[in-house]
Amino acid sequence: MKTFIFHLKIIIVSFLLIPVKSNLNANTIPDFSELASELIPSVVSVSVMITRDVSPNRPVPPQFPPGSPFEDFFKDFFERRGIPGNPPPRQRRNETAAGSGFIIDKEGYIVTNNHVIANSSSITVILHDGTSLQAKLIGADKKTDLAILKVETDIKLKPVEWGNSDDAKVGNWALAIGNPFGLATTVTLGIVSAKARDINAGPFDDFIQTDAPINRGNSGGPLFNLKGKVIGVNTAIYSPSGGSVGIGFAIPSSLAEGIIDQLIDYGKTVRGWLGVRIQTVTPDLAESLGLNKAYGALVATTIPDSPAEKAGIKAGDIILKFNGQEVTEMRKLPRLVAEAKVNKNSELVIWRNEKMITKKVLIDELKEDQMAKKKNDSKKKVVQEGEIKELGIKLVNLNDEIRIRQNIPEDIYGLLILNVEQNSEAERKGIRPGDIIQEINQVPVNKISELKDVVKNSSNRKGVLLLVNRQGSIIFIALKVKGKN
Repeated sequence: MKTFIFHLKIIIVSFLLIPVKSNLNANTIPDFSELASELIPSVVSVSVMITRDVSPNRPVPPQFPPGSPFEDFFKDFFERRGIPGNPPPRQRRNETAAGSGFIIDKEGYIVTNNHVIANSSSITVILHDGTSLQAKLIGADKKTDLAILKVETDIKLKPVEWGNSDDAKVGNWALAIGNPFGLATTVTLGIVSAKARDINAGPFDDFIQTDAPINRGNSGGPLFNLKGKVIGVNTAIYSPSGGSVGIGFAIPSSLAEGIIDQLIDYGKTVRGWLGVRIQTVTPDLAESLGLNKAYGALVATTIPDSPAEKAGIKAGDIILKFNGQEVTEMRKLPRLVAEAKVNKNSELVIWRNEKMITKKVLIDELKEDQMAKKKNDSKKKVVQEGEIKELGIKLVNLNDEIRIRQNIPEDIYGLLILNVEQNSEAERKGIRPGDIIQEINQVPVNKISELKDVVKNSSNRKGVLLLVNRQGSIIFIALKVKGKN
């Protein structure tokens, strides 16, 4: 048997060594040398100086109460060694960091990442031929990690053009040029591995994923298509080791171009604001609301005096389209709203009461200091407990004593859940004691009898939709009603 295995291995190896005629030849293998040569002059290295406060590394004399016999002794001890008695002042230390960027205008505008230039005291741009130029920060945006610089020079700069990242397809070639580990004008090749990646970097995540090797120092550099146009700004990598493992992320040009234009024009971003809190539409939620598929963004709450509230948008509405673009998933809506024109009407298509409704909304400007205000809803203080067997939950009406004991604000209305039946649908969906049911099937409830009536009258549905307040967080949960299949 051992001999058979040995000979079998020889046969397999022999087959592997047999030459196979390839369909590839020198004429069919892509050559990127001309493209790289054309693009390299447009890519720059970005070197920044960061000044940090540091504590000097020297001993500090111990502190004693005034009049202590040890005070003079230790004072003499430290002063004899040239160490003053007072705590040493903090010192400032300069550090350098490096990234990449690319020229987009003959006037000297250069795109890079916000995290490359953040907290810098000076910025130097180094051209492909080694020329160093002082750069001025024009504007930066933390939410998308983009920044725009400007240099003043008589040198003829060679800008690149933006491409349309929406046209890029998974599997297309992608070329990255940058300054990894200080190795300037490094060119790497790969493909578009995926699109619309959410890596929890910010509220507008929509990254292009590529396997073109990207390392530290590539940040802020361009990702090109084969037409030599920028389809992304390299900004992040996934790397347990710190080096490239073939998973890099670039801000798509369809997002970056508009942000950069705003930074050049205003020195800041001007984003649209709708004023809603939203959540994902799950298959269960879609079924509960009579929607044929799970898509869109479910409105959990509207912020008082917001554009959404003024336009009549309500909790429980599902936003299906925004300015003609389908909201295929929840996280697409914030980006569509942010890109909308401020102080202009936008058109929303919403799903309410099992039909589509069109709404006009006057989009406001998103400001950093905008805070959600709590709405003063009706206050119900009727004392009553009850069990809803169809849902597997036990509830109590809110009163002053319960509010004090449970620390529930007076402007919160609804029914407090006391108990959840073990192994019930409610327990499996994560409902727990302490949650407050504020609506059922988009009907506000303040009495257990009101909730029972809605459950009883939902005979044409397989389930019900609950609006649940959990310590200030608003969520929708769809529950099947016992006895209905």
